[in-house]
Amino acid sequence: MTPGENGPSTPEDDDPFGYLYADGQARGAQPPSGGYGYPNSVSRVRSVGERTYGGQQPQPGVPQQQGTYGQPNAHYQAPETLPGGAPTSRMSAPAPARSGPNTKGLLIGAIAVVAAVVIGISIAMLNGNSDDNKSSSQVGTAPTQSQTGKPSPSGTSSAASGSTESDASALQPAGGATKASEVKGARSSDGSYMTGLNQPGASVTWNVNVPSDGPYTLFVYYSTSDGDQSMSVTVNGTPFGRKLDLLNYRHAKGGDFANGWARTYVWPTLKQGSNTLSISCGAGDKCNALIGKVKLKPGQVKNDS
Repeated sequence: MTPGENGPSTPEDDDPFGYLYADGQARGAQPPSGGYGYPNSVSRVRSVGERTYGGQQPQPGVPQQQGTYGQPNAHYQAPETLPGGAPTSRMSAPAPARSGPNTKGLLIGAIAVVAAVVIGISIAMLNGNSDDNKSSSQVGTAPTQSQTGKPSPSGTSSAASGSTESDASALQPAGGATKASEVKGARSSDGSYMTGLNQPGASVTWNVNVPSDGPYTLFVYYSTSDGDQSMSVTVNGTPFGRKLDLLNYRHAKGGDFANGWARTYVWPTLKQGSNTLSISCGAGDKCNALIGKVKLKPGQVKNDS
């Protein structure tokens, strides 16, 4: 075959779609028979409503139901109701898990803070104990004021009980009273006592300082024999109002003063500062007694310790 025309041919042999172009139409190209404009296609024209899908054939004589416009078709089934149909709702993706607070870190931090506080308290307590030990070890090493001070003529003070006491040697005798130490058992520190009180006008006087106004207890340590005795008390020049009873509690007889030592007391009211207390043999008194020591305590008490 040579270039050029190879003989008459139909347009469809050359180009099945030649009828669509002007030159094809000029050559007499015609649309092919069949459906949809494609060669050899089959076009089956059916009445409206006759075409079915899914293999169902219309039943002869049964009118096809058509839904009214705007109304749902009774034969319609939503895709989601069919097996394998569309899902009824869109599944939302699970939200990512949110991480909570770092409780482990917080717990470790709290434990660290508590440990620091406990350590601090322990250190403070150890330091406090060491200071207390130092203070307690120094107690008694340095003399206190009452230990270093010289005892006054009126007697000595006891800081522990707030009491003040004086031996007979610190008392001021008058009217024939004198100091002696032959009889044993006197409560004084040196064993001395006052004697010669068994005569009118004889007396012993004690000058004492007290920290405040109020009632006090005057203890007198004495000895007597052959009966009970009683003497007069004067407070700052004023009679006390009752006698100082010197009873023979030991039932000593025959002048046995060594076995007749006892203790008695009265409750005078004193003023702050210096006070003068006197024990004397007044009119109608019985004064056959020895006085070894006197002691003063705040308040109206019965126990001298």
